[in-house]
Amino acid sequence: MSRFIVGLTGGIASGKSEVTRRFEALGIVVADADVAAREVVAPGSPALEQISRRFGSAMLLADGTLDRARLREHVFGNDEERRALEAITHPAIRTRVREACQVAESPYAIAAVPLLAEAGGRATYPWLDRIVVVDAPETVRHARLLQRDSIDTALATRMIQAQASRTQRLALADDVIVNDGHPEHLQPQVEALDRLYRRLAAGNPPP
Repeated sequence: MSRFIVGLTGGIASGKSEVTRRFEALGIVVADADVAAREVVAPGSPALEQISRRFGSAMLLADGTLDRARLREHVFGNDEERRALEAITHPAIRTRVREACQVAESPYAIAAVPLLAEAGGRATYPWLDRIVVVDAPETVRHARLLQRDSIDTALATRMIQAQASRTQRLALADDVIVNDGHPEHLQPQVEALDRLYRRLAAGNPPP
């Protein structure tokens, strides 16, 4: 069981998924908040029932599952509605991610939380022993969004601006992985942090 938990975060299109895949290749368990977010609103779950009561049954598809696209459209750009949704889902997501990390059979575990800064950072996730931020320049992230999601430049800009700023995320960081568009730069950074986290998880001071 992992007693040392590393929080991993980064802005949209920063390359978080690629980084977590590389940690997983080194034998590290990753608990993904995005996966947990889908699990906690499964049919019959308390969170889905609360969403239906708060936002209406129109947010459910005919088979009883959540209409994610409709709900996302409803809360996007509406801070009050977004906060209401987060108040329902975030506590359940945090619990599920923490439990997955605690039972992980690896020297340490990673809690991948894309919206860590937006969700309150260390105050909301006090059980994180360390936080690593995957950082990329906004120009790089913008270009990735255009290519990845086939969207226009205005929407890509709005998606980036809807999140915490780069400065706000970096303020949380104990460690930073720079993902500036050169994939060959990633592996040495991941391996160096893996060595550090294994050392810290074993109770040894950093070198």
